[in-house]
Amino acid sequence: MTSIREVLSVPFPETLTSEGEASRLQRYSSTLPADPAPEGLIPTPTANGTLPFRLGGFASLCEALDYAALGETGLNFFDARGKLLSRLAYADLRVQAQRFARRLIGAGIGRGERMVIVADTWPGFCVAFFGAQYAGVLPVPVAVPVGLGAKEGYITQLRRQIVAAGAVAVLAPDELAGFAKTAATGTWARIVGPISTFEALPEAQVELRPLGPGERCYIQFSSGSTRQPLGVDIRQNQLMANIDGSIARQQLDEHDAGVSWLPLYHDMGLIGFVLAPMCAQRSVDLLAPRDFARRPMQWLSLISRRRATITYSPSFGYDLVARRAFGRTPPDIDLSCLKLAGIGADMIQTAVLQRFAETFAANGFDPRAFLASYGMAEVCVGLSISDRFTGLRTDRMDEREFVLCGRPMDGHRAQVRGESGMPLAERRVGRIFVNGPSVMPGYFLRTEESLAVLDDGWLDTGDLGYFCDGELVITGRAKDLIIINGRNIWPQDIEWAIEALPGLRRGDACAFSVEAANGGDGGEEVVVLVQSFAGEAQVMSELAGSIRQIVKETVGVECRIELISRQGGLPLTSSGKLSRTRAKAEFLAGSYATLGG
Repeated sequence: MTSIREVLSVPFPETLTSEGEASRLQRYSSTLPADPAPEGLIPTPTANGTLPFRLGGFASLCEALDYAALGETGLNFFDARGKLLSRLAYADLRVQAQRFARRLIGAGIGRGERMVIVADTWPGFCVAFFGAQYAGVLPVPVAVPVGLGAKEGYITQLRRQIVAAGAVAVLAPDELAGFAKTAATGTWARIVGPISTFEALPEAQVELRPLGPGERCYIQFSSGSTRQPLGVDIRQNQLMANIDGSIARQQLDEHDAGVSWLPLYHDMGLIGFVLAPMCAQRSVDLLAPRDFARRPMQWLSLISRRRATITYSPSFGYDLVARRAFGRTPPDIDLSCLKLAGIGADMIQTAVLQRFAETFAANGFDPRAFLASYGMAEVCVGLSISDRFTGLRTDRMDEREFVLCGRPMDGHRAQVRGESGMPLAERRVGRIFVNGPSVMPGYFLRTEESLAVLDDGWLDTGDLGYFCDGELVITGRAKDLIIINGRNIWPQDIEWAIEALPGLRRGDACAFSVEAANGGDGGEEVVVLVQSFAGEAQVMSELAGSIRQIVKETVGVECRIELISRQGGLPLTSSGKLSRTRAKAEFLAGSYATLGG
């Protein structure tokens, strides 16, 4: 499944950056005001002139959109140069979504049936997603491919998702319709194509029955195995509870507005910057992930120009813009408006965020805007969120610095359990279990997998952590923990130390343990895979030596170094996290071609 990090490292097909894309986006622009900007479009306003601000409290997405449509706010779509390509006021979204819904019904798509939607960042995705809601059809957002070279792998994965969802329809952007048709061949999908295919369907003149309280809302594929896609069964009640909790914890008000480059196939992008803002009637400016990858500084430029107060990113997004700045930030960027710079979707790296804060201090960035959070698709998105405008707070455990990720949202509980299954005291590391109104009822049509992680309403997150002054601290994935001679070693400590070496970058290292080759006594050894470019034997040998030394200095153990090609790369989850389990399996299967050293 395509990951956030992959989108940032591999070019998207160039056909999607052509004039055709701009034309496609502008098809969904709302009616222009009487005095338009020189380029013909102006974005939706930050605040509504007459509609009273409402802090969520809706029973379903359609009820929330019905209310937001009474105002002037909405979604704005920008390109890599910061040009406004399209605006979609919530009022226009509602009209277009209801027409789309009648076309789905007119085509004979029944209530509860599934429609896969390739979740590119464009208005058509939003129209289709909400159109499905109004029609009583379950939308299934899936990723875009990351490059032409990924065609075969993308088609294979898309087919698995179509089959796993039992989809009867597949919608893709014009340029990806061919991929979708190939992937859907031989499946249950009977309507497959670009949005024009769906626009040509007859509109049924019926009263709409939107998906409502207690019903399913959509299917979100989790960031687990790509070979066996697991679709999280997102219900209206769970989603609205999560959105209400996050709105309250983030203390949103009628002056807030957001900017995001996060992909809409991922829960943090979809819920955090489309669904939740709509439930609070907020305007959001969206930049496609591929455009952020091309011009990362455009993210900050949009925040500055549009005076946005809220944004979110994994740590590596902040790292990318700080590295791109080279210590010389554009003087026309003013980040003093930013009140909430959220971090999520991967382990929070304090050094990265400190460098970002130092780099952009002259541009008005206040480090108190950093807001740490923790969550997963299985709880819709967020579980614990720090208090607004308190910055990063850390705790030290076993000579290691960890970030406090806030208290669980109201109505939610978390327990840190030991090997006996009993809750542990504060500052004792164990496995994290969560309970509350946002926890999924299970994986879609996957009873065995659901039972493996759910017990009496408690979800086994698979993460390790502890409580510190009532706040959750995440230390890593349980299955990734390295234990050598009774010592717990966090693989990210090894990886981050290696990635700081000259010539390497974030995401280039992967550490795990395997049974020692000369063992027989059950001993383990640490293996480190490091992506690099091929070079002369001496250069490779020196790099391996530097890696071996930095690992010894960092965690005090010897390790086996394997230099591998960047081609193909290390496996990632859908949220951009390194999949150490898959990397270990591929290593043991002999799948990696080494570069020497």
